[in-house]
Amino acid sequence: MNRLIVKGMRGFAGVLLVLLLLGTLTAAQAQSQTEKNKQIAVAFLTMIFNDHKVEEAFKLYAVPEYKQHNPYAASGAQAAIGFLGPYLKANPEARTDIKRVIAEGNLVAIHNNPKQNTKDRGRAVVDIFRLENGKVVEHWDVVQDIPEKSANENTMF
Repeated sequence: MNRLIVKGMRGFAGVLLVLLLLGTLTAAQAQSQTEKNKQIAVAFLTMIFNDHKVEEAFKLYAVPEYKQHNPYAASGAQAAIGFLGPYLKANPEARTDIKRVIAEGNLVAIHNNPKQNTKDRGRAVVDIFRLENGKVVEHWDVVQDIPEKSANENTMF
């Protein structure tokens, strides 16, 4: 009787080991996809705001049905191109400085400091992107002006 229990336990341990390995592979794959999502979101933001290649960025990194949550911009890749293109054309020195990138699964948050030119203090912005199948499908942003004087010694970045 004891031999049967031990033999059964070995079988159970083998199954458990396989399940643990599969879980590890799945976690590693998810982490790998999260890293890819971070790279895509950074490339997308950089191409738009630093390279001023708005149309190319949307063709390469976003879906046509791009969903926008900024209340001043309409949804859709074409609407975003129409919104951002003229702004960047009117502000050829505009750039953003990426401070940090945080990602969880298909969501990527980029804390950045866009400025219209070198004299501009800029804003503190967190752009949040949702990705599916390697493409940006949705965008939120939180924007805060950088004041001339701060009530504390800390920076916004």
